Amino acid sequence: MDLQKNKDQVFAAVAEATRKANRPENSVSIVAVTKYVDSSTAKELVKTGVKHIGENRVDKFLEKYQYLRDEELTWHLIGTLQRRKVKEVINYVDYFHALDSLKLAEEIEKRAEHTIKCFLQVNVSGEESKHGFAVNEIEAVLPALEKLEHIEIVGIMAPIDAGEEDLEKIFQATHELQKKLQNKQITNMPFSEISMGMSRDFATAIANGSTFVRIGTSFFK
Repeated sequence: MDLQKNKDQVFAAVAEATRKANRPENSVSIVAVTKYVDSSTAKELVKTGVKHIGENRVDKFLEKYQYLRDEELTWHLIGTLQRRKVKEVINYVDYFHALDSLKLAEEIEKRAEHTIKCFLQVNVSGEESKHGFAVNEIEAVLPALEKLEHIEIVGIMAPIDAGEEDLEKIFQATHELQKKLQNKQITNMPFSEISMGMSRDFATAIANGSTFVRIGTSFFK
């Protein structure tokens, strides 16, 4: 496993997808998802120039955070977070990608000591197996979210497991929803970002407005 080669290839591919989408250079952040590897391998990846680290489980997040705490990194918690686990992890998090309920937001507000940049997890596809706010629920929760001082809703994240044809439609719908919410111009909810796209589909996600791609397997092949 040549981590430097893999990192260079991933960054070049994201840059090319960004160029093809006629978007500004550096308008897409690459989050390296390290759930597949141990802390020492994650550290080797950081040495290649990766600056954003993502984990989907609290225990693994904390393990990597402690091991890499001397590095200048931006930390992303990308998986489901149970309310009882919030106090253990939230003050180490820069970006939380899976804010899927008002109760969870209120628990984060209660425990956070700094502003947490959050993505609303929205079930754009309407799949029963997916967590998150239904599209038609969002308008109703915005006033309550607006009152929370330690949460900034930077954008939306859509959990997706679909074939290529459906994927394109869901990505497009996610982008349209993001633009609609951004136009509301709510103070602590810029809705300027989209967390969307992984190793297999990041190019399609970037073509449809994604600003954060979560890539794991391509770094560690």
